[in-house]
Amino acid sequence: MAALAITLVAAATLAGAWFFQLVLDIRPCPLCLEQRYAYYLAVPLGALTAFAAARHAPRHLLMAAFAILLIAALANAYLGGYHAGVEWKFWQGPTDCSGPVLDLSKAGNLLQQLDTVKVIRCDEVQWRFLGLSLAGYNVLISLAMAAISLWGFVASAKRA
Repeated sequence: MAALAITLVAAATLAGAWFFQLVLDIRPCPLCLEQRYAYYLAVPLGALTAFAAARHAPRHLLMAAFAILLIAALANAYLGGYHAGVEWKFWQGPTDCSGPVLDLSKAGNLLQQLDTVKVIRCDEVQWRFLGLSLAGYNVLISLAMAAISLWGFVASAKRA
């Protein structure tokens, strides 16, 4: 059940991210895209773990899968917290998405090409609900997935 829950939560989160991007035209910054990696891992690994658990796979195999899911969720919660801190201006973010824009006035045609590219900054919030940005919600979702992973790990450890 835990692996199936992780799979469904991760898939729903990715579907929501793609909905915000493709339907609502809220473009992801580089940190937003990095936060999707854990979900891209969790969907197939969670589904595979659920399948393995249904087939009565060895306990140590299930525990290893849940440990990987737990580490990925906690790392993603950390990354989301870092991103939220960048948005709240608690600390500076990576220079590729929150640093100063370089003066490329001498670059000729390159400057004209860059004028058509819209840079999405990591330190500017595009959407908030109840005071939280999407990065903030990512922290909450990732922590929930970590809790479910821990539950699955403990349940697998107790399995006979």
